[in-house]
Amino acid sequence: MESVTTKRILIVEDERNLRTLVQISLEVLAGWKVIVAASGEEGLLLAERERPDAIILDVMMPGMDGITFLQELLANPDLQNIPVVFLTAKAELIEPECFAKLGATGAIAKPFEPLTLHKQVASFLGWDCE
Repeated sequence: MESVTTKRILIVEDERNLRTLVQISLEVLAGWKVIVAASGEEGLLLAERERPDAIILDVMMPGMDGITFLQELLANPDLQNIPVVFLTAKAELIEPECFAKLGATGAIAKPFEPLTLHKQVASFLGWDCE
């Protein structure tokens, strides 16, 4: 298990309040550096520039949705190894065979518990969270 103190996470979420809640949860409880994007397009630009250790990705967004984002990420040889965890209200995407088939590392259901979100993310990524 890797230490999580220096991990950099990109959050791609169009809903401002939810984006802020995820950011605060991961920064305060896990000590991770969080980068935020309000759209899939912005998220791809930030992924290219920042090269985060992982991405938390909303599935349903206007414009570029999360699945299209993930397809574009996986098509880019420089970015395709960044693990992605879906954050979704779509129950079928929570099933391991579904998110794995799409190329994601994990999926967390909305609504989620902010106090344990960092542990769920760390578990999917194989990171030590204590």
